[in-house]
Amino acid sequence: MRDPVRPVGRLEKIGYGMGDLASSFYLNFFNLYLLFFFVELGGVAPAAMGLMLFLTKLIDAVTDPMMGALADRTRSRWGRYRPYLLWGAIPFGLTGAAIFAAPDLSPGSMLIWAYVTYTATMLAFTAASVPYSALMGVISPSADERSSFAAYRMVFSAAAVILIGVVGTTLVRELGAGDERRGIMLTMFVLAGLGVATYWIAFAASRERIPPAPTNGRIIDDLKVLVRTPAWIAVAVAALLAPVALSARAGSALFWFRYVAGDDGAPVFFFLDRIGLFYSALAIGQLIGVIGANYLARRFDKPVLLIVAGGLKIAAMLVFYMLPFDAVWPQTFVQLFVGVGFGMMMVLAYSMFTDIAEYLEWSSGRQMTGLVISASIFAIKAGVAFGAALPGFLLALTGFEAGAIQSAEARMGIELAFALVPAAAIVPAGVAMYFYRLDRATIAQVETELAERRLVSPSNPFPSAPETL
Repeated sequence: MRDPVRPVGRLEKIGYGMGDLASSFYLNFFNLYLLFFFVELGGVAPAAMGLMLFLTKLIDAVTDPMMGALADRTRSRWGRYRPYLLWGAIPFGLTGAAIFAAPDLSPGSMLIWAYVTYTATMLAFTAASVPYSALMGVISPSADERSSFAAYRMVFSAAAVILIGVVGTTLVRELGAGDERRGIMLTMFVLAGLGVATYWIAFAASRERIPPAPTNGRIIDDLKVLVRTPAWIAVAVAALLAPVALSARAGSALFWFRYVAGDDGAPVFFFLDRIGLFYSALAIGQLIGVIGANYLARRFDKPVLLIVAGGLKIAAMLVFYMLPFDAVWPQTFVQLFVGVGFGMMMVLAYSMFTDIAEYLEWSSGRQMTGLVISASIFAIKAGVAFGAALPGFLLALTGFEAGAIQSAEARMGIELAFALVPAAAIVPAGVAMYFYRLDRATIAQVETELAERRLVSPSNPFPSAPETL
């Protein structure tokens, strides 16, 4: 239910932020194990899996904006976006658990299983994650408060990376008891159950404070406004390319450690093996980046900070690439800075999405928070999918053979996917920021004038709208 009186408290920020554990569990576990499960353990050709990950994004190109537009037009006693957290959590959990529950099948049947279960999971993912993200746009009229919510959300996103890197990899090893397929399946069951619970917590904790417009315009007209907005295009490009870098690196990590670095999977620090240490360093760095970006965004313009974060991430990945294969602790230290750059980029991007939604409401008179966020999420999901698909294509092109001693070309293909291609993908994201024109002064003006309109008319009829920048 919309609650314009109740102030924003820390418990609400924590509760809302916990909802990101659900999607982050899935994305990080898929990044790490999806390609490995179907290629290394299921016998599916790497290129076939890469094509599957690419083609399923064509469905998201339609369903993500549709879901955002539907949520914008939903009216219920719980608000516009919150009901989807309540009712969407169960299919989200069931479909996610199904992906790794494949029985012993032929490679062709395994590929069909991947298509069906992954597509169903992404549809359920859209139905819950798009309204969850859009909720942040109406949870407070203050840009600083929304940035704070984004920071809490990214803190839990970093926590999910830590849990996957530390607990998840350990659960795969311990629950599997020597059977990697079984370990991956059972660990995914645990994550699916936790995802359902955290969406319900976010539903119970959060409130919608910005009132809906009495009516919404045509979806096609909203889309025309959105795609003509340079600020949204700039952030969408950055939101597409940053996850490409992360997903390609994560999707090739198991292959890199096993076939390039010669890692045998034994623990190197307490119960952590090298991949667990690698993921833990990323998560700790991500947490530092989230906290730092939230602090700095109150003093500096967000596009400048995003460029700095991208430069840091590129530099750290290239330094990692130049280190010796067995330099465990130097690699771990450098990976920490990869996480700092990524954490900064993602928290800035999410807060910029909500700033754009407010700006469009101010400039065009159209309330389209769900559509703005869903289209932006599509960019992120497309980046994740392209990044996850890249290792499959590169492994196929360079002659990778599962379980065999790899040729020099195959090892180079793994290194391209692990370091060089991810670093190169971030460069255009920084260039795109030069087209983002919503500085702190503009956002302050938007906040002030929208607050005045809402005081005059809570139903928000928008008497007149200024011209778009």
